[in-house]
Amino acid sequence: MLYRSSIRALTGASIIALGFTLTPMLQAQDVPVADEDAVDQDGEPETVDLHDRRVNYQGRIVVTASGLRELDLLAGTDVVEGEELQRNLDGQLGEVLASQPGVSASGFAPGASRPILRGFSGERVKVLIDGIGAIDASNTSDDHAVSIDPLTAEAIEVLRGPAVLLYGSQAIGGAVNVIDKRIPRRLPADGNIHVDLLAGADTAADLRQFGGSVDAPLGGGFIVHADGSWRETDDLEVPGFTVAPELRADLLADAAEEQEEGNLDEADELREAANQRGFLPNSATETWSANGGFAFFRNGSNMGVSFGVYDTMYGVPGRPGAGHHHGEEEGGEEEVGEEEGEERVSIGLRQYRADFRGDIDLGTGFFQRLKLRAGYSDYTHTEFEGDEVGTVFDVSGIEARAELVQNPIGALRGSLGFQYYTRDFEAIGEEAFIAPNQTDQFALFALQEYGDGPIQLEGSVRYENTSVDSAALGIDRQFDTFSGAVGIAYEPLDAFRTGVNVSRVARAPAAEELFANGPHIATQAFEIGDPNLETEKAWGVELFARGRLGDAEFSIAGFRNWFDDYIYLAQTGEEEDDLPVYAFFQQGATYTGVEGQLVYNFIDTENLRLGTDLRAEYVRAELDDDTDVPRIPPLGLSGALTAGVGQFDARGEVEWFDDQTKVAPFETPTDGFTFVNASLAWRPFENNDAIRLLVAVDNIFDVTGRRATSFTKDFVPLAGRNFSASIRASF
Repeated sequence: MLYRSSIRALTGASIIALGFTLTPMLQAQDVPVADEDAVDQDGEPETVDLHDRRVNYQGRIVVTASGLRELDLLAGTDVVEGEELQRNLDGQLGEVLASQPGVSASGFAPGASRPILRGFSGERVKVLIDGIGAIDASNTSDDHAVSIDPLTAEAIEVLRGPAVLLYGSQAIGGAVNVIDKRIPRRLPADGNIHVDLLAGADTAADLRQFGGSVDAPLGGGFIVHADGSWRETDDLEVPGFTVAPELRADLLADAAEEQEEGNLDEADELREAANQRGFLPNSATETWSANGGFAFFRNGSNMGVSFGVYDTMYGVPGRPGAGHHHGEEEGGEEEVGEEEGEERVSIGLRQYRADFRGDIDLGTGFFQRLKLRAGYSDYTHTEFEGDEVGTVFDVSGIEARAELVQNPIGALRGSLGFQYYTRDFEAIGEEAFIAPNQTDQFALFALQEYGDGPIQLEGSVRYENTSVDSAALGIDRQFDTFSGAVGIAYEPLDAFRTGVNVSRVARAPAAEELFANGPHIATQAFEIGDPNLETEKAWGVELFARGRLGDAEFSIAGFRNWFDDYIYLAQTGEEEDDLPVYAFFQQGATYTGVEGQLVYNFIDTENLRLGTDLRAEYVRAELDDDTDVPRIPPLGLSGALTAGVGQFDARGEVEWFDDQTKVAPFETPTDGFTFVNASLAWRPFENNDAIRLLVAVDNIFDVTGRRATSFTKDFVPLAGRNFSASIRASF
């Protein structure tokens, strides 16, 4: 869905609340209207009808992240909610957002797929829950799932552009902010209990899923919330052969060689792997989550807490023909290695999480509000080889931030604050490829914006002190980094804005980039870090235009980033423990890209709505040695025709992705593909989204598609033809 009105038009002269957290808005996230500090005549937070989402979201930019709600340094903000969220709902965040302009997904497995923004992934994309970090291990490796269940999300924001560095230097590519109600955001208008339900099923993975939430006001400004979800899938159905043509040819050649040498069993196994078709073995998933929280509202202020559990078990598809031979350490005999190579790898993940939010009214002095946000995570990720425990990853961490929001002084607005983050990481097991380590980070940030007329000037700065140490290795690295962004925006019309942004970002290397050294069973790679990595630095320039012209809404942005000491993971061509070696390297790099969207309604009457939705994205990324950056998405184009008659909304869509031949050494190119999709939504109650039924079919012509961004693209294709149905209810 496209939201291209000016952010300033949404909030008027409201205060910029800089930071890296969702603004604890007093209005409901699902109904972003009016001034966030509005209260009723008794001093209580103003309430709204929680059922009326569709009307209140329509035609607005909804930027809830504090510091970004009216910050025009943003070149692009997409909000996925309502029917679009229901249509694209998936168990992993990357797949939910993969159709958005400038967004792809890591696509490691159906149970693990992280968002990729503008070609950036891992440590360059910040994943947030209501404005605070997920505090999991999904940034450390593509086989690690994101510990967020989209099934209970109210909306998902995709934030791109230089201003998003305000979330931290890890957001150089952008940020994804999942909005939920685990800490209630306001009181229901009617004072009654509010319930949301969602259920769905599909054919490609034999999906069964159910989620629900309840909000119950207790009186006196108190409200409690509870939600839960369950999702289960079987092995994914895929078109044609599971493995890519190049890998299939290699497997058949190896089978012929084994046949000549008289190894008939090995030859049969290789042929079976080469001829595997129709489904993706070992790709089933099962996930559940539960959250509870409460909040208290009084006199323009509020506070709340929550506690939740996220649990998932998912298969990790193995590379056909690859074995895990560990030599004499595990028996020294070839038979033992072959047995282990046949073991299926799966991952069990559980996270316990506690959150706090506070928003305190400071009155009419220099500062208007104090905003507080904190989260604690206890995360365990276990990699199983068959029924045996291989490696256990334990992560515990805290992220906290506070910000002081200024009262406006004429046309000057701004805020300042600090952030603290700590993470304790330990891997246990024979294949614990990362030494135990601790990361501590302290940051200060500030933002100022000036101008009420057609021209606005903005500037932001951030200082980070980062400590990454491993007592086991006797290594302690300290980094001091400064980042900033400046921009000028011009708004000649109320619904049109254009501008230019310039940013300078510095990022400390992560513990995984520094300390990795060993076999990683789930990725089937031997990963090697570099404890001598330097700070990664980048200049960025971005030109953008967005808004509404007549019946058309549009957004377009062009960007270029110049990196010094760019950190990347690439295959070396060597082998260790019968596994391909991947190592972290560092050199200069350049990213250049463009993305855009156009929504045009050529018929919009009371009884009939006809329109089109066009999207495009392109990224080119090169290293200074004239080789290509690994795993970059290709040119992507999509076009949809939309129609609405009464309570029915229909959408027919074509998604086209080009070949990706600009690949790193030892990386496999991908063929282009085209998906054709269709969906039909029905709202039984006119002008009311209280109940929505949706049926869809994706990849109608059962085409084979592979993500160029995936480590596993040679043997993990996208789903084949998929029929799905879902129902969402709110009452």
